[in-house]
Amino acid sequence: MDNKTNFSLEGKVALVTGASYGIGFAIAKAMAGAGATIVFNDIKQELVDKGIAAYKEEGITAHGYVCDVTDEEAVNAMVAKIEEEVGVIDVLVNNAGIIKRIPMIEMSAKDFRQVIDVDLNAPFIVSKAVIPSMIKKGHGKIINICSMMSEFGRETVSAYAAAKGGLKMLTRNIASEYGEYNIQCNGIGPGYIATPQTAPLREKQPDGSRHPFDQFIIAKTPAGRWGEASDLGGPAVFLASDASDFVNGQILYVDGGIQAYIGKQPS
Repeated sequence: MDNKTNFSLEGKVALVTGASYGIGFAIAKAMAGAGATIVFNDIKQELVDKGIAAYKEEGITAHGYVCDVTDEEAVNAMVAKIEEEVGVIDVLVNNAGIIKRIPMIEMSAKDFRQVIDVDLNAPFIVSKAVIPSMIKKGHGKIINICSMMSEFGRETVSAYAAAKGGLKMLTRNIASEYGEYNIQCNGIGPGYIATPQTAPLREKQPDGSRHPFDQFIIAKTPAGRWGEASDLGGPAVFLASDASDFVNGQILYVDGGIQAYIGKQPS
């Protein structure tokens, strides 16, 4: 098999959760470029409609579904509908997620549980829903969107770090439990990505200087920049393709080198 065929997603159905915009949209766009048929969900019809319009602008015919990925019954119904209307899911990207930046002692247990529910329980629910058909088909790829918080702690993100650390281990356990069925489950750990959600952290200050957090990230990143959502497309296509058939249970950090770098010595 040549490399071009090895990285092709022709004939594959890829479900990317929460992919109306942002990182999920960029990953889905890259997979579509490699030949995949794109399916995505979001929690509201208006978001699904906006997503379909955005894909259409890129020349991509995407199939959108309204579904709360924390609702097991709704997820099972969505997966059954996708199989009926589009085809068996070959590639699942568990992308949907939330973050609540609240100091731990100020965070309610309700808020903590919500982050765990969306960022950890939902990938379990959606993966559980697609694995039986992957087993029957004889192959499958699951990609969990982890985080540098799968490895590190940081102020105000106790729930997010707990969820993403758990997602790393769920990734490894799916690989361990279902690898014999030719199912590969890996994770992508994005670094700091320039998205609308992080825009306030990159705004120029009144005196024209960088935002303090922006300065911090640039100083800690050997690449000397924030990542772009498109930087995640290549790694996602690799993990979704036959090129990664013997890669299982790994987390691929796409962080511009942050985790390899101790930082500059103060001048």
